[in-house]
Order: sequence, then C-alpha cells, then structure tokens
Amino acid sequence: MTSSILLPGTRRGTVAVMAAACGIMVGNIYLCQPLLAQIAISFGVPESTSSLVAVATQVGYSFGILMVVPLADMAQPGRLMRWLLALTATGLAAAAVAPNVPLLLVACLCFAPVTVVAQILIPLSTQLARPEHRGRIVGSLQTGLVLGILLSRTFSGITAEMAGSWRASYALAATLTAGLFFILPAFVQGKRENLTTTRYRDLLASMPALLQHRPLLLSMGMNFFAFGAFTGLWTMLAFHLQTPAFGLGPAAVGLFGLWGAPGVLLSPWAGRLSDRWGSARVNALAFGFAALGFLVAGTWGAASVAGLIVGINLTDFGVQSGQVANQTRIFALGAEIRGRLNTLYMTATFFGGALGAFAAGLAWTAAGWTGVCLLCGGLIGVAALLLLASEIGRRRAA
Repeated sequence: MTSSILLPGTRRGTVAVMAAACGIMVGNIYLCQPLLAQIAISFGVPESTSSLVAVATQVGYSFGILMVVPLADMAQPGRLMRWLLALTATGLAAAAVAPNVPLLLVACLCFAPVTVVAQILIPLSTQLARPEHRGRIVGSLQTGLVLGILLSRTFSGITAEMAGSWRASYALAATLTAGLFFILPAFVQGKRENLTTTRYRDLLASMPALLQHRPLLLSMGMNFFAFGAFTGLWTMLAFHLQTPAFGLGPAAVGLFGLWGAPGVLLSPWAGRLSDRWGSARVNALAFGFAALGFLVAGTWGAASVAGLIVGINLTDFGVQSGQVANQTRIFALGAEIRGRLNTLYMTATFFGGALGAFAAGLAWTAAGWTGVCLLCGGLIGVAALLLLASEIGRRRAA
C-alpha cells in the first residue's frame, strides 16, 4: 500500500495490521465447526446438541452486527477496539474452560456479539485512503476477513488434533485476541472528527431511514443472494467430499478450505477496478466468474478434486470481488454513517447466508451436488438481474 494511496499521517503497516485483525476476529466465529464432534464426545452429548455451539456463535454474531457495529459512528475507534477485544478474549477463555455444554453456549453468546471488529474496521479503513483509492483498501481488509473464514476451520482442527482437545483451539483464539488488544488500538487510536452526537437508541432508530439510499438497497439485495450462494456451496461441500466419489475423511475436508484461498487472494484487484471502472462493472464481472465457478463445480467437480478446486476458486473470486465492489459503493454515501451502512449491509448478507445454507440442504436432499450447484448458480442469476434492473433504471433516469 503506497504512500500516495493513504492519507498523510497514517501509520506504516496500518492496513496490514487491520487486515490481520479482520481475519483473526471473524475466525472466532467459524473455529468451532471442525470441533463439534470432539465437543460431543468430551461432554457425552449427541452431535445434534454440540451443533448448537455453531448456532449460538452465528446468532450472537448477527446480533452484534445489528447492535454493536452502529457504535462505530459515535465512539472513538481506539477506545471501542479495546473494549471489544477485551470482552472477546475473556469470552473465548471462558469457552476454553467451560465444564458443560450450557455454559459453553453462554460463553459463545457472550463473545460472538463483540467479535464484530472486522465489520467496524472495514468502514473505518476507508478514512485512511484518498477517495479514488477507497476500493483498494476495502479489498485488502476484505481479503483478510475471508481468509479468516476459510483458514480458521483448518487451523482450529489442526490445533485440536495436535493438543488432543478442542479446548486448545479456543485457548489459542483467546491468546491471539489478547495480543490484538495490545497492538490494534495503537493503529486506530487517532481522534476521529466526524463522529455523530446522536444518542445510541436514536442511532439505532435512524437506520431504517438509510434504506432510502438506492445504492445501499442494491448492494444489500445483490449480496443477499450472492453470499447465500457462497454459503450454500461451502455448507454442502463437506457432504460432497465424503461421498464414495471422493471418500475423504473429516480431516481432509477441513484442510480443503486451503484450496479456496487463491481465489480470495486475487479479490483485492476488485477494489482497484472499482476505483477505476465503478462498482457496477465490477459486480457484473464478479457475477460472471461466480456463475462459471458453479458450472465447473457442478460438472467437472462432480467427481474430480481438480474440478472442485477450479470451481471453488472461481466462485470465491467472484463472490468476494462483488463484496468489495458493494462496500466501495455504499461507503461513498457518507463518512458519518458508514458504521450504520455496514450494519444494514452485513445484516442482509448474513441473512442471505443463512437462507442459502438452508436451501442448499434441501437441494442436496432432492438432487445431490448437481442440485446444490444449480441452486447456487440460480442465486447468482437473481443477483445479476438486480444489477441489470438497476442499470436500466439509472440510464432511463439519466
């Protein structure tokens, strides 16, 4: 990240530290997924009971996006980061020593809402860059976030296997978060001038009025369907890899997340293209890559690991590029409302992901892997239609 892109006075290494923080903090939500079987054995409960741990973290994270992220528009970032990091580290440590499932669920419900640091850092980062380079810096942090999602499962599983206990993964996450407590605030503690003086309850009440912004509605709608497709694919991938065509065990399935990393690492280019071409063109390009990815995954990837790797990387690149373009679009609406804009946008995103996972489960039962890929490709098609309708309306109005 060159000095010509960042505003004068920005500390060297700020973008790298913020991107790493995004990955570490969002990884706290997904690290439980490869541990659920161990948790069930440890506490002597059915797997259906241990799966509630994953549900609790998702519910808590969604609640945090809705209730905590708006604080970014009214609190100084350094102080807010310290509170969130301290509470998250404490909650993760409590999860590591939880004596039973109910207390583990309570710990998850406590740390998940405050581990939303990434959703605060991404809009905050746009104030570090010149307006014409806003997309590039969003892309850098978005890459850190998605790598955290993809790699947290892998490293969590490896840590638990090496230590012989699922608790080690939570302990490691608590340690990393505690480390961020001493590092991250130093990079974001500069006094922010454009904070709102609105009271918190009025801040929440003001969010529905933001839906009058058409660029926000468009971005929310497109990513609702695109992230639903992304989540649906990754949710059902584990089942597909354990079919007789592949016969891979749980450890190999967890490591498969590494194969999706290259597509994510390329997505920062979408930020640069959004700055140069505009978000709409990047969205169109992203939908093309994602649709091609689902086609490859559903045909060549039906019985081929190589086909799955190619398809997954195309979809990862497409969906994450669209995410970067969408956030570049909405953050241009105003610096003083970026926290609330991201709240609404990410709430729609995670609801879309939940719907996509549910629908993909039905598609898997009805038509297997082919049905899942058809469904996900269809969701991308709906997102593309929203973009097309918006562009037609914009040109007619012009």
